[in-house]
Amino acid sequence: MNDSEIHAHIEKLVAEEHELWERESTGNVSDSERERLAELKVALDQSWDLLRQRRALRNVGRDPDDAETRTEGTVENYRQ
Repeated sequence: MNDSEIHAHIEKLVAEEHELWERESTGNVSDSERERLAELKVALDQSWDLLRQRRALRNVGRDPDDAETRTEGTVENYRQ
C-alpha cells in the first residue's frame, strides 16, 4: 500500500468513526457499534503509525515499502 492508499484508507475509517460518534452522541448506538468504534481507533492508530514509519524510512534513504503494520499492543502502548 502506498501513501495515497493509506491516506484514502484513513479517510474511510474517519468517516465511519464520525458517523458512529454522531450516533453515540444521540444515544442511538448498539454494543456492536461501540465495539466497532474501539476497532476503528486501533485501525486509525495503526494506519497513522504506518505512514510515520514510511516517512522515517524514506528520510533515511530506505525503501518505505519495508514499513509494516504494527500490532494493536504496540500502537496502543506508545509512551508519549
